[in-house]
Amino acid sequence: MFQPDLLKDRAIFLTGGGSGLGRSMAIHFAKLGARLFVVGRREEPLKATCDEIHRDGGAAAFATCDVRDYAAVETAFAAAELQFGEIDTLVNNAAGNFMARTEKLSSNAFNAVVGIVLNGTFHCTQAFAKRRIEKKLGGNILNITTTYAAANCGSGYVVPSACAKAGVLAMTTSLAVEWAKYHIRVNAIAPGPFPTEGAWSRLIPSKQFEEHAISKIPMKRFGKHEELTNLAAFLLSDMAEYINGECVVIDGSQWLRGAGEFNDLGLLPDAVWEQLEAVRPKK
Repeated sequence: MFQPDLLKDRAIFLTGGGSGLGRSMAIHFAKLGARLFVVGRREEPLKATCDEIHRDGGAAAFATCDVRDYAAVETAFAAAELQFGEIDTLVNNAAGNFMARTEKLSSNAFNAVVGIVLNGTFHCTQAFAKRRIEKKLGGNILNITTTYAAANCGSGYVVPSACAKAGVLAMTTSLAVEWAKYHIRVNAIAPGPFPTEGAWSRLIPSKQFEEHAISKIPMKRFGKHEELTNLAAFLLSDMAEYINGECVVIDGSQWLRGAGEFNDLGLLPDAVWEQLEAVRPKK
């Protein structure tokens, strides 16, 4: 779809790059010529992402970083600059989510998701923009949100994520206006269901529910990672220079069919909820 040098000379700081859609984006961007600096909380998956990029002849490095900690984010950006020089692109992908009956949530569980998704996105965004603005350099920021943020409908059973992602979307549109004068573009992608090893096990509780979820999508299938990574590459590229403050939904028109991606979890009986909550890590 793209020329292999589409992202040549780009240096991208990508959060949550060790697994799922973050890993897929990192590998795809590297194939298009970008240098990748990936961060996350666990070293092993980050190293695996970089190793795959290196095997394909690309440039990549990593640092462990908890994006909830602003000082850790600053340290990671310093390491990225030491490795690749100027970092001109930021992809805020790190997230946390789990399904829960909200009346059963602890405040720590709520704060854990909001801390990663909303506070972490702000920490990385501010650390990136301060550098670019001070040096009078433009840049690109891409945030990964959700359809239930983009549609302004929220979703039951994932309330911490819905609150946090709505905040990320508001940050996207607000900063697109505020920082346009600095030539910093801020856009977002709102994915529907894209199977990933980590999130899928937490958000799709059974084969039966997976089949039900597919039935709700007008295209009758889940998304493919390459479909999202191609969209992300386009939005970050020079081909999209006049796109700013947009949130592009990619979900096979699922949210147009019915609000709240996870609302149908209300179909689960209490006994199933109790089993799920028993195995979920306590926050």
